[in-house]
Amino acid sequence: MNSRHFLALALLFSTGLAYAAPPAELKGHKALVYGLAFSPDGKTLASASFDDTLKLWDFDKGKELFTLKGHTKPVNCVAWSPDGKMVASGSADNTIRLWNPADGKSIREMKGHTGIVSGVAFHKDGKLLASCSADKSVRLWNPADGKPIKTLGNHMKDVYTVAFSPDGKYLASVGVDPYVKVWDVAGQKELKTIKGPTEMVTGVIFTPDSASVIAIGYDRFVRVFNVGTGAETKKMGPTADDLFGIAFSRDGKILATSGYGGHLHTWDLSTGKSSWTKKIKFGAYCATFTPDGKYLVTGHENTPKDARTIIITQVGSK
Repeated sequence: MNSRHFLALALLFSTGLAYAAPPAELKGHKALVYGLAFSPDGKTLASASFDDTLKLWDFDKGKELFTLKGHTKPVNCVAWSPDGKMVASGSADNTIRLWNPADGKSIREMKGHTGIVSGVAFHKDGKLLASCSADKSVRLWNPADGKPIKTLGNHMKDVYTVAFSPDGKYLASVGVDPYVKVWDVAGQKELKTIKGPTEMVTGVIFTPDSASVIAIGYDRFVRVFNVGTGAETKKMGPTADDLFGIAFSRDGKILATSGYGGHLHTWDLSTGKSSWTKKIKFGAYCATFTPDGKYLVTGHENTPKDARTIIITQVGSK
């Protein structure tokens, strides 16, 4: 190999254009992994588990950085602040905790919910944290001091998850009742109640343009609704599994879902069809894309024992 080739390789690695393949699995949790989220810079993966802990991972190295201890019951959800300086989690101990990802230590505990805290999400400006709970409520908090701002309202039954729209104008919430509620963030009030999946709704996400909201659930369909009118504009599926995980790639070009039976799907919103599917291990309860959009990261069930894991799957692989 001549000097020109050596120089080309040196430039390739030094500019970060060459990447090693990520690890196939991340093992360390002792129970079901129910929540996953990448840091804004894409270097650190946070995982929430029913073993009452969260873990922070150096994703490229496949190495555990910290185990975050403080919750006294299963941890259901995890989210990063937009500046990457804070991690939020919600637990079956009815609390929200904020953590410092630099040292893995708890910043503060936030109390107010009277049931399992099942979903947390940061607003794009980092000044609001939304939460939802088995106490049927959807709430807003100030993450700077941990104080409650407002209880926006309630569902008829347990609420499972919340998601802000990319433009920050809306918050969506879903749960055991078959509805998607859309909240006006600035006005801090309910904007619309949409009849969602015909059974329990387990996941919700906005499209990148914030014009539509997508819901998944036990009826095994992926349903797209217009935020303005509430009308269902697309119904994709059914899949082989009850659906639990839903995520967009960071560039907004790929939508993915994961299911109870371990099936992964990507979806083409223009055609309303699945563009790729693969069955992996049982119990894929949560899903997120790697920052480059090439891999799906999924958290799995704690039965059987060898499935207590985080799995990384290349999108499009057979």
